[in-house]
Amino acid sequence: MPGSDRPPILTARPGIAPGLPGIWTSALATLMVLLMLVLLLWVVAVNAFGWFWPSRIWQLELDDGGVQVGQIVGREEIPDALARSDVSRERVQLKVGNREITGSDFIWLDLAAVLAMSTPVDLVRVVRSEYGDAFGRIVSAVDGTGESVDPTSSDALERLLTAGAEWRHERASLEKRLERFRRPLTRLEEQLDLLERSARAESEEGKRELEQLEAEVDRVASDLSQELDRLRSRIDDITENLYIATLGLEAGTVQVEIPLANVVEVNWNNRMGLLARIFHALRHGVLFLVIEPREANTEGGVFPALFGTVLLVLLMSLAVVPLGVITAVYMTEYASQGWLLRLANQAVNNLAGVPSIVFGMFGLAFFIYGVGGAMDRTFFADRLPTPTFGTGGVLWASLTLAILTVPVVVVATREGLLAVPRSWREGSLALGATQWQTLRRIILPAAMPGILTGLILAVSRAAGEVAPLMLTGAVKLAPSLPVDGTPPFLHLQRKFMHLGFHIYDVSMQSPNVEAAKPMAFATTLVLLVLVVLMNLTAIIVRRRLRRAYRGQAV
Repeated sequence: MPGSDRPPILTARPGIAPGLPGIWTSALATLMVLLMLVLLLWVVAVNAFGWFWPSRIWQLELDDGGVQVGQIVGREEIPDALARSDVSRERVQLKVGNREITGSDFIWLDLAAVLAMSTPVDLVRVVRSEYGDAFGRIVSAVDGTGESVDPTSSDALERLLTAGAEWRHERASLEKRLERFRRPLTRLEEQLDLLERSARAESEEGKRELEQLEAEVDRVASDLSQELDRLRSRIDDITENLYIATLGLEAGTVQVEIPLANVVEVNWNNRMGLLARIFHALRHGVLFLVIEPREANTEGGVFPALFGTVLLVLLMSLAVVPLGVITAVYMTEYASQGWLLRLANQAVNNLAGVPSIVFGMFGLAFFIYGVGGAMDRTFFADRLPTPTFGTGGVLWASLTLAILTVPVVVVATREGLLAVPRSWREGSLALGATQWQTLRRIILPAAMPGILTGLILAVSRAAGEVAPLMLTGAVKLAPSLPVDGTPPFLHLQRKFMHLGFHIYDVSMQSPNVEAAKPMAFATTLVLLVLVVLMNLTAIIVRRRLRRAYRGQAV
């Protein structure tokens, strides 16, 4: 009726149930998201696991009389304009290795030019510490005394390779032992150098201290000289043996001489069965997590980057949780309603949308140049102009990420605090508890799931950030971990490696991008698994807390 206040009656179109289009649209959107997630994980996992899998080594005989040896890593259609034959319009990408001879790790071969393909069982892959992999068949071998070894004898080759592995292990142990012996002498030499460069060296007291330090350095050097000379002599002997002992590889017309000093391991991929291949892949996956990178980060492992990422996230969490929780508690429980609180809420929300590189610039200006520079002038003036804390390091990177993620923790914590029933507060106060006791014993434990939600979101974002770290301490290769056996054991001023920065460096800045591509995918998989494990730990804790406070809506 005209002028009636009754709302219009919505009727469904004939043949369509009410709400059905919206349901199907939501289901389709959810399915697309899940498919994209599965596709992401599939691409990363396949490329990562393919790096560890010991694929077959092929020998390709070409129509020009040449022979190429290597692993087939790609296959694609050839455009009509480039095809050599109407029969075959495909080409394969072959990883030939032997970079010092061929100049490139990979080549493309037109299948029309390939007369025959085979996988001889005597072909090997030699993993080297320099120049990448080498492929071919072993045609000569020399032991550490210069005597020839029969390359056709499996037992003789096994003994030679075992001896080489033992020599390399012994050399690494002796070098670590040499470093431990030199450590007290190195510290004294650093103190002597700092004293010589300081203004105190001109005073009478400084001169006496300088003389005492010089005498102490001479005494320690004299005490250690015999042991240091013995260790150096043994290391030199082992190194000489490792360079005398060689393997000669033949890959078609290519001849390669490889000293055992550069051999990491030798793999007969074509002799492996399925179980041997699986074991090889699992072994190399574990080694990837516990060894250091080599060859400009294109080979080896990611242990320093993995360690640096975990340490960074832990330090960030220790900083962001107290700061975010205290801020949220004040804004929720103590601050009066008004324009100032509304302004603070708006500032927190806007801060969450600031680009991460802006936080990197803030960390560089405030933490490194400001706080770090002031600390150097106050506590480490004798070391200037060499900065101690006035340069990038894991401490400043952690604090920068804490500032970046604090809005996430504040918002999630406020949601958790507001979800605590008001009757719980009133009941506690009515029983005689103070506001602080109510907050500490009732509200915060009940809001803990919300706090952990904020921590989960903060960890997820911080673990993958790269731009702020490039300005505050992450580097391509860190010679020393932030944690070691030298007092004070935790060196927060040191630069560090990070998985996210490592992925960027390997995929964009590597001098050999094609060879580094599998390394980038493997590192990406490690980062994804690390974030999932960290979040899963927090989710399990949050679930247990929710069970304890099931009566509330958090």
